[in-house]
Amino acid sequence: MEKIFEYKVAIVTGGASGIGKATAIAFARLGAKVVVADTKDGAETVALIKKAGGEGLFIHCDVSQEKDVKSMVEETIKTYGRLDYGVNNAGVEGVQTSLQDLSEKDWDRTININLKGVWLCMKHEIPYMLQQGQGAIVNTASIAGVVGFPNMSAYVSSKHGVAGLTKVAALELAKKNIRVNAICPGVIRTPMVDRAITPETESLYTSAIPVGRMGKSEEMADSIIYLCSDAASYVTGHIMIADGGWTAQ
Repeated sequence: MEKIFEYKVAIVTGGASGIGKATAIAFARLGAKVVVADTKDGAETVALIKKAGGEGLFIHCDVSQEKDVKSMVEETIKTYGRLDYGVNNAGVEGVQTSLQDLSEKDWDRTININLKGVWLCMKHEIPYMLQQGQGAIVNTASIAGVVGFPNMSAYVSSKHGVAGLTKVAALELAKKNIRVNAICPGVIRTPMVDRAITPETESLYTSAIPVGRMGKSEEMADSIIYLCSDAASYVTGHIMIADGGWTAQ
């Protein structure tokens, strides 16, 4: 396997599980040094990075807190001396209830992690990429960033916000050799989705997906890797939907 990211450094937030974990391992296999950031223990991801022959570092980070994000990026630079890729993936599903019954506390938590967190990560990643004269950022949105779902007002709003924020950043940085894109996963087999479904409801989800199955975290990682790679050198401001055809219906 060609080490297309050799000597490069990537930050992956939400890297302890799911799409983030798969993405961190994929970066490592392709030669990158990977910073795994999460509020949960990322030791397993780092161990798998090392097993894949890569180099990794876990940093505890709550992306809704600017001091944490600033420290995460600064520690990355201190340890590895550069930052080439930012995968701003950390997120929560939030509380599912009607708009009028959603509490302010639950609204704020979802928006602060899913949207404010992406903004904070880009805010602190971009200056170092500007110093280097290059970089690529991929933000994790969702199909809930392009369509609506009932009883998910905070989550849908946050993910629509990520899509819009991605486009703004892409335009601001288009002439700076920094590309910014987003991925919109559909129903992917992750701990987040596992919390939301039961064996009884799983068939309802899969029957609604044209390809007839849930996606895999590794498939989302492949899309993220593509958006970071030179193969996507002319791609910026793109909101990539990876949902097995869900939103094509």
